[in-house]
Amino acid sequence: MNNIFKLSPLSDTQSTQDTRKINIDQVGIKDIRYPISILLADTTLQTIARLSMTVGLPSHKKGTHMSRFVELLEQDRGSLDQALFRSLIFEMLKKLGAASGEIQMEFPAFITKSAPITGVKSKLDYDVIWSGHVSEYGVYTFCMTVKVPVTSLCPCSKEISDYGAHNQRSILCIKVELDDEMPIADLVSIAEKNASCEIYGILKRPDEKYVTERAYDNPKFVEDLVRDIALSLNEEKNIRSYSIEAENFESIHNHSAFARITRTRNIA
Repeated sequence: MNNIFKLSPLSDTQSTQDTRKINIDQVGIKDIRYPISILLADTTLQTIARLSMTVGLPSHKKGTHMSRFVELLEQDRGSLDQALFRSLIFEMLKKLGAASGEIQMEFPAFITKSAPITGVKSKLDYDVIWSGHVSEYGVYTFCMTVKVPVTSLCPCSKEISDYGAHNQRSILCIKVELDDEMPIADLVSIAEKNASCEIYGILKRPDEKYVTERAYDNPKFVEDLVRDIALSLNEEKNIRSYSIEAENFESIHNHSAFARITRTRNIA
């Protein structure tokens, strides 16, 4: 004999009315780690992303449906590019019945590089953040952030020393608001070409000689780093605004040198 269980409807407290008349700007889930496929040029990157997903909540709603954010991630949609990431945010708004919302996705991107002399290939990791936001008026904005490790060499040290100059590893953090898509590698390249020298995963002796001499011939203060990157970003018509940070982990001090430039482009 089969037992048939009849489940009575469960109450949905989150969908009840709230009487406090206060809108919530953002509510959702924060720092969920999830496997993601990212489309990089002609390759697919399998990586682990950390996501925060939020929506705006009007004053009359008591709560949002937290499980629906994870349900959205569980749907198989293939490899994400910036266009599909945009679609994901609007899909989230529809699923949650919200007018505004935001997804921030942080992940390591691995780019294959060739050593400057021997050409030996290796992968280097870069921290990347995609952040998409839809306002209550339906306006979508997208920002991309990259954190790029580079070498910097002190111009003052080079100038005053009979031989040698102190150098250090630096982190360049560039955040741009984009009008259209921009490859991750393009933004990374802007950072690397404006450093004293870029860094690599593998260097043989001829490569090490090259990067040492390259940095010595191309000294940069932390101020030079952010200014030179700003000049490059000013040439990119696709960029609406940007923030540049440079931090030099000083080799002769127990503190870092730091500089920041933030600009918004005047668009007619």
